[in-house]
Amino acid sequence: MLFHVRMDVHLPPDVDAAPLVAQEKARAIELQQSGEWTHLWRIVGEYANYSIFNVPTNDELHDILSSLPLFPYMKVHVTPLATHPSKI
Repeated sequence: MLFHVRMDVHLPPDVDAAPLVAQEKARAIELQQSGEWTHLWRIVGEYANYSIFNVPTNDELHDILSSLPLFPYMKVHVTPLATHPSKI
């Protein structure tokens, strides 16, 4: 099942971002290599991204997103995707 996910990061000024960002990058690479995080795009001018995840269930996506080190500082919007009838 494909999911379109927008993640906006809002780090408080008192949080040491460097270790979290390094952990986030490592986890993102792991998920991309496993094939679960299939696409990742930066949104220009924002600390945010658009991503496509390919996982079997809503619950699995939730588990993946909540495993991200920056998750406590994210606003996440998920859109489940379905095949369009005009797709060739």
